[in-house]
Amino acid sequence: MAKVAPPEELSRVDYTPPKKGWMDTPAAFREGRWCYGSKPKDHEVVGLPNPRSWSPGDEDWHLPDNWQEIFLDGMRERLDKFRSFRLFMDICVRCGACADKCHFFIGSGDPKNMPVLRAELLRSVYRGEFTTAGKILGKLAGGRKLTYDVFKELFYYFFQCTECRRCSLFCPYGIDTAEITIIGRELLNLLGCNIDWITGPVANCYRTGNHLGIQPHAYHSMLEFFCEEIEEITGILPEPSFNRKGAEILFITPSGDVFADPGTYTAMGYLMLFHYLEGLGLDITWSTYASEGGNFGYFTSHEMAKRLNAKQYMEAERLGVKWILGGECGHMWRVCNQYMDTFWEPPKSLEVPVSPITGTRFDNAKDHKMLHICEFTADLIKHGKLNLDPSRNDIYNVTFHDSCNPARAMGIFEEPRYIINNVCNEFHEMPINTIREQTFCCGGGSGLNTDEIMDLRMRGALPRANALQYVHDKHGVNIMSCICAIDRATLQALVDYWIPEVEISGVHELVANALILEGEKKRTMNLRGEEFPWVEEEEEEEAEEEAIEVTLEAAEETAEETATEAVEEAAEELAEEAAEEAAEEESEGEK
Repeated sequence: MAKVAPPEELSRVDYTPPKKGWMDTPAAFREGRWCYGSKPKDHEVVGLPNPRSWSPGDEDWHLPDNWQEIFLDGMRERLDKFRSFRLFMDICVRCGACADKCHFFIGSGDPKNMPVLRAELLRSVYRGEFTTAGKILGKLAGGRKLTYDVFKELFYYFFQCTECRRCSLFCPYGIDTAEITIIGRELLNLLGCNIDWITGPVANCYRTGNHLGIQPHAYHSMLEFFCEEIEEITGILPEPSFNRKGAEILFITPSGDVFADPGTYTAMGYLMLFHYLEGLGLDITWSTYASEGGNFGYFTSHEMAKRLNAKQYMEAERLGVKWILGGECGHMWRVCNQYMDTFWEPPKSLEVPVSPITGTRFDNAKDHKMLHICEFTADLIKHGKLNLDPSRNDIYNVTFHDSCNPARAMGIFEEPRYIINNVCNEFHEMPINTIREQTFCCGGGSGLNTDEIMDLRMRGALPRANALQYVHDKHGVNIMSCICAIDRATLQALVDYWIPEVEISGVHELVANALILEGEKKRTMNLRGEEFPWVEEEEEEEAEEEAIEVTLEAAEETAEETATEAVEEAAEELAEEAAEEAAEEESEGEK
């Protein structure tokens, strides 16, 4: 892990513009702001180009001799293929509306992290290599040639973008700078220049079905372990099914929820909810093969995203399910919502999702046949199908982080809030310009949730931390919930660094805490092993009652002993009086 300055030092950001123009200011690879290079073995697994051992910190990146030709041919191909890409290269007027909207610029003060200037890094190559004015006038027309230093600069800054799309929200021309980053990374990838934290998960997912490279039996064992934990807390042992053919619904969630805290509590929440609903007619199965909802291929190329996405439909068709239910994940849902139906035609066996519990038909998912679990659970609550006790979450004062992809890309704003307000009694929003479509990123999305860039991540997390600090100070917020597995991992590092008094959770962890299972034992703790707020009060009351009982018993024993002693004393006195009387009578008789 890269060294990170103390928060009070990191929060002092210098926004002074450099003295030289940006084209004359070469990229300086600073420690803690660049990721380790991809490994050759991962390239070989999925057929990525130019597999070799290399590091972005090296002088020589071992590019092929015709690297410029490869890059520019790839750029030309994409300019012809994607009309939006060519449009985004041409129409920006550099108005600066997006300049201060990026969390990385706010946290670092680096002008090249302004979305407009980050895009300009590639746009200048477009002008210099593909436009007449740029070829003739060069810098005067905003163009430059693709040199080795320019290539390195593209790598450095395109992996300082989380593709969160906040900047696009403020662009008067509708330029989606995240799409420019996506294309930029594709072009870098043509020369084998990617990062380990992306190509590793991509290769793992291609081999075993999930980013962590977990084998099916280990995935199965981990979920069984969760079930045993649930039994210890509730007295109820869920028995999920795996790879069951003929089930009505296939459930797919990010593997991070199965193997990384605090996401594991969210996975336990899924298991408890499904167990509860089985008695109401839910017929659902997990897959140990399509064991990943996320898609790191999306951070590599459109083609790689398509390849990794294929397993979801293939598994649904193999098992013969009617539709797919997806867990809490960010980029999983951007891929499914915006690309999946054009990547693949859904199997003809799949149907429009219909809740077997409420009968609600989800026409918003009629194309790709996949439903978000927050939509599913909100519908259950609306129809009164869940027995909930919100007071079980009373130790938590909750706020909600809108994960960028489900929020800005899908518009899932109300469902998670509706759920939280029905399972918790205390909920407070962060400032309006930091939530919903204007939400700030976690600072570690799009494959940047790796430890070697912790300096960059904590700088990028500064805007989110400021908003969270505000509600923590004003309302006592002590937990921030979200619906993204990467967020649950990266936000935990954020709060540990900036606001250690706050915890991170998934929405369905809170659901499970409040859910009253039929036949459960008297529950005293939540999924984290923390006691419910009333347990201490009940223990104090029980202790008081026990003390009173002990006092009463002692008083009764004392009273009984006192009474016995009094009776014995009275009996002795009577015996003595009788003896004295008898003696007197005998004495008188003798006289």
